[in-house]
Amino acid sequence: MTNDQRLNSESSPSFISPALPPSFMAENPPADRPIRLGIMASGSGSNFEAIAAAIFSGQLHAKIQVMIYNNPQARVLERANRWQIPAVFHNHRDYKRREDLDAKIIETLHEHDVELVVMAGWMRIMTPVLIDAFSNRILNMHPSLLPSFKGGQAVEDAIAAGVKISGCTVHLVAAEVDSGKILMQAAVPVFPNDTRESLHGRIQVQEHRIYPLAIAIAAGGIHRRSAR
Repeated sequence: MTNDQRLNSESSPSFISPALPPSFMAENPPADRPIRLGIMASGSGSNFEAIAAAIFSGQLHAKIQVMIYNNPQARVLERANRWQIPAVFHNHRDYKRREDLDAKIIETLHEHDVELVVMAGWMRIMTPVLIDAFSNRILNMHPSLLPSFKGGQAVEDAIAAGVKISGCTVHLVAAEVDSGKILMQAAVPVFPNDTRESLHGRIQVQEHRIYPLAIAIAAGGIHRRSAR
């Protein structure tokens, strides 16, 4: 574990990160240096914390350079402070156009030398300005088994459709919402008495498990391209 990954015991949150399977680690060995992450979040930040915990435990060879948030009430700021991660606030209400917000985000990502962008509950539609600036280097987590149930009501839509299986998907961000290349998925059962909260809770357990795996896959691709 590097000094960047190590935090003192008093400031380290108690979040438990899932271990990456040995078979996965054998097929996806870490590069000589950690991938530099920029995380974007709007809400509670549980996926942010799962990623930070995976790094701290040595399961994910990465470093979070910056956490960008757009909601002044977002609990993710508390998590970033506990993990001693730099946080930058960009209030989307201060920008007349989505493109202007994304241009400012690009500046912040470049200032912090970010290689891979990770959306962890970012509740704004991303424009081609940002997508093109980090082409094939932006990940998103969606709470369904894409391509089923795209959009912001995925959990409710799965329950309304009466499906027996739902889950989550990590994918590359493309111009069309929830349509980019799928990197990893996990399935969860849907029970007859499920509410949005109960189903989403089970989905989040799997989100926390597979996001570090998907980041490792994406990082491997970036390292291989940069080595050419």
